[in-house]
Amino acid sequence: MKPAIKTITTRKDERIPPRERILAVAADLFYRHGIRAVGVDSIAEAAGTNKMTLYRHFASKDQLIAEYLRSVAEKASSSWDKLAAQHPANPRAQLRGWLENMVGHVANGDERGCPLTNAAVELPENDHPARRVIEAFKTAQRRRIIELCASAELAEPEMLADELFLLLEGARVTAQSIGREGLGDRLIQDGRGDDSCTRHVKVGPRLISPQSLRVSSGLNG
Repeated sequence: MKPAIKTITTRKDERIPPRERILAVAADLFYRHGIRAVGVDSIAEAAGTNKMTLYRHFASKDQLIAEYLRSVAEKASSSWDKLAAQHPANPRAQLRGWLENMVGHVANGDERGCPLTNAAVELPENDHPARRVIEAFKTAQRRRIIELCASAELAEPEMLADELFLLLEGARVTAQSIGREGLGDRLIQDGRGDDSCTRHVKVGPRLISPQSLRVSSGLNG
């Protein structure tokens, strides 16, 4: 017997188009319960509509999943524009701001990790339409970080970008499996090179030490 899925109910409001209601509800349910666990019946009911209307706007559940992830990717991508506006012509400050934003997400008890990463685990099929959305976003984000590292004249920008990604992904797993207490502070210390931190984090072929991102890469510079 499958457990009941708790839903948020979006009251039918003519000012909010059905497509937007469906997408908002799907985003909440997919993120909180997992993509595979949520059916179109639950989404339609919570959105105050029916399956016929849902399929009129989204040809299939797979298309709805892809659109949900596309909206997540667009929101995440827009954060880079905000950082650029806050720190014009200062790539190091933009990188620090991005890391601090990510730490905020990791330390937030209401969050269940990165929606795109979660979806990638749930959707292993290479031909799933959502996979293209996930891969395009991750590739673009990595490229953005590499470009900022290069603009800041940091050492080995490609490897640094990969290390930061791995550090954050590891933190997300830790938050879900062990707990978040103190995790944000540790992540900031390891990522930015706080002298008070004596930990060494094994990431890929190198060690991220308290000094590795400050001295050799210069994120605190």
